[in-house]
Amino acid sequence: MQKLENSCPAEELLKLLSGKLKPQIFQLALNGPLRFNTLLREIAGANKQSLAVALKELVDEGYLEKEVIRQKPLHIEYMLSERGKALIPVFQQLEKLQ
Repeated sequence: MQKLENSCPAEELLKLLSGKLKPQIFQLALNGPLRFNTLLREIAGANKQSLAVALKELVDEGYLEKEVIRQKPLHIEYMLSERGKALIPVFQQLEKLQ
């Protein structure tokens, strides 16, 4: 029997956005740019390592943009990319299913 590749178009998206912190990061990013320590405080149960991994994966996949702000003090902000903003209606539909 031959295995079907990507039998469901949403499968890869759901795999990418599944996880302990990614939905919370996405939800908080809807309100504007975020800093690492803000996310660490806002997301219950988050630790530095799991947050860093989740942010890196979301940036690598193009759903978040990472911007280094070169003002004193130097800091990094994360915001939704155009690709991430395109997912807003998807999340809104998923919320209606509850």
